[in-house]
Amino acid sequence: MSAPAPPLIRSDSARGDFSPLKHFVVAKKKISDVFEQLLNYVKETSEFVEETCENKALEKIASQDQKLEIQAYADKLAVIKEVLARRHMKVAFFGRTSNGKSTVVNAMLRDRVLPSGIGHTTNCFLSVEGTDEDKAYLKTEGSEEEKSIKTVNQLAHALHMDESLDAGCLVRVFWPKTKCALLRDDLVLVDSPGTDVTSQLDSWIDKFCLDADVFVLVANSESTLMNTEKHFFHKVNERLSKPNIFILNNRWDASANEPEYMEDVRKQHTDRCVNFLVEELKVVDRDQAPNRIFFVSAKEVLNSRMQRAQGMPETGGALAEGFQERLKEFQCFERRFEECISQSAVKTKFEQHTIRAKQITEKVKSIMDDINIEAAEKRVAALEDREYQIDRLEFVKNQLNLLIDDIKKKIKAISEDVESKVSSAMGEEICRLHVIVDEFHTDFHPSPHVLKIYKSELLAHVEEGMGKNLAFRCSNAANVSVQSSQKYMLESMLPLLPSGVQNQIHMLVPTKKFDLSYDLNCATICSDFQENIEFQFSLGWSSLVHRFLGSVNAQRALSLVDQNFKASQPALTQACTPSSGPPSIVAQPNHETALMTQEDLMVAMATNVASLTSRTSMSVIIVGGMVWRTVGWRLIALSTSLYGLLYLYERLTWTTKAKERTLKRQFVDYATEKLQLIVSFTSANCSHQVQQEMATTFARLCQQVDQTQKELEAEIRQLTAKIDQLEIVQRRAKSLRHKATDLERQLEEFTNQYLQSQQ
Repeated sequence: MSAPAPPLIRSDSARGDFSPLKHFVVAKKKISDVFEQLLNYVKETSEFVEETCENKALEKIASQDQKLEIQAYADKLAVIKEVLARRHMKVAFFGRTSNGKSTVVNAMLRDRVLPSGIGHTTNCFLSVEGTDEDKAYLKTEGSEEEKSIKTVNQLAHALHMDESLDAGCLVRVFWPKTKCALLRDDLVLVDSPGTDVTSQLDSWIDKFCLDADVFVLVANSESTLMNTEKHFFHKVNERLSKPNIFILNNRWDASANEPEYMEDVRKQHTDRCVNFLVEELKVVDRDQAPNRIFFVSAKEVLNSRMQRAQGMPETGGALAEGFQERLKEFQCFERRFEECISQSAVKTKFEQHTIRAKQITEKVKSIMDDINIEAAEKRVAALEDREYQIDRLEFVKNQLNLLIDDIKKKIKAISEDVESKVSSAMGEEICRLHVIVDEFHTDFHPSPHVLKIYKSELLAHVEEGMGKNLAFRCSNAANVSVQSSQKYMLESMLPLLPSGVQNQIHMLVPTKKFDLSYDLNCATICSDFQENIEFQFSLGWSSLVHRFLGSVNAQRALSLVDQNFKASQPALTQACTPSSGPPSIVAQPNHETALMTQEDLMVAMATNVASLTSRTSMSVIIVGGMVWRTVGWRLIALSTSLYGLLYLYERLTWTTKAKERTLKRQFVDYATEKLQLIVSFTSANCSHQVQQEMATTFARLCQQVDQTQKELEAEIRQLTAKIDQLEIVQRRAKSLRHKATDLERQLEEFTNQYLQSQQ
């Protein structure tokens, strides 16, 4: 709390010393500064609330009503600030015509500012206020034109020559502040026509008196208070609450002519004036009333002050006896008038505005508190929400990592199980291949064209038959495993997804039955199959070799015998021909012969002996001769007969059906060998299909979980940004609230210093 204002000390205002009127000037400057700060504060607050309202992320922190309310406060404060800038102390002088109102004003201004005297009766309201310019000018009502005036006579002439002016008009006279110290302190003096020249007193009061701080009734001490004067102030008292009224009994210098009656007349005037103020108007107490009544001679005071301003003695000229007492009383009036008007003006001009400023400050501070509380609550909620989302994100990440390891193991186990089952089933189906081949029936003919079609259809039949059998053995079990695994994935992933996505998660899992694709591709792997359906005697040389050595070794042995037989014929020819040169060098064995096993070499040695003659006839002759000499001709004949009958039987039974059976048998042997080669590949392919199916489903679920993680991370970022914004809002709201508290302190200091001290 600031200390109350120091008591006002009266000094001579004309000398430029401290004047009680400075009290109003200082108070006006201080309250204007406070209102300037308050207006800037409310504007800043309005911008803050508007920004908060328009921020979509901060919904319901500040409302539109709060925004409009603060904008309205800003508009009101701007108007009050302009009003304060125009505020001044105003004193209005009233009285009957020629009572010396203008002379009193001039005496207070220490110069002949207003026209006065005989022939210069004021015919309209005149206000005198200071101007910072060096020249005097006037403005008439309804016009902003500045009319220059240099002398009082020019002013008087201008007033009387303007026919548009009547008693209810106002002419504003602007007098340089450098010429009159009284006008430097925001004081406006209003001179009026006589209260006895018009009946429009109500309009006068409404127009000129409602904002007056002090009223001065200039009475004629040579007469008593008239009813016209009393009637006017009764009307003023009806419109204003206890107006400040001073009564000047002017022309008191006339009492010097009758000194013996001076005290009686003074007492009579005083009693009447006291009764008027106390009993009739009831504006002051009886103890204070004498301090509002003065007996002066404004003309004497004006003349003495003008002489002093010109460097002449104050008492020079013809002055009536008792001048010094009358001068002191006029100075006493000025002192009490200045004290009264400065204190009254501060209260009347600034009190209501100060109260209004406190109310606005309190309202704005309350709005800042509401915004701060709302932002704090939302910030706490956002922090809790962010903490929950962070925990959920961490939970989702950890669970997903655990699920990935678990699902990988599950996929691997199921894939290996499918691979094992397909491998086992395919092995069994290969063993049953002859059954599938025997089930194939279609037209058969040994011609090349028909054979080609027959083999093509046989391959398709085998492909289809083995595929169906494998599907029957493995597909259902694989489908059950896949669906069980997918269901497990779905149930495991479901808690990691938001509720909105959980209702749609079934769309990520395939609804159709999973079927393995057994692409045996028999047409490709058996494309080089070459059937041999030519007649082969079961006891022929080639058949015996195939029977005893096996197919592969028999082919090698027969191939080697054939090569050696062809090579031996040129060698024998060269050896038997005398004209031939040295025998040719035998060619080096080829790569295939070099790689032959020990069994192959033994067969080759046996066949080299037989290669000296033809492959069949020479063998028969040699062997037959040896048998002939051993067992006799009868046994040979019998054996030959049986051999021939067997050959004839086989030759006669070598029909188309026999050829078809032979082809099927050869195909089974060939396909079995080829299919054995792709068992691991086919089982691995089926395992890969299962793995791919489950991995695809799991990848979709993981993708959805990843999307959930991204959404959680985005939501966490949004919450973090929102929390930061809410913190900024809180800081600004607190800062603005502290400013409001400081403004309240300044307003309270102003109240204690300039308003309460006057009560």
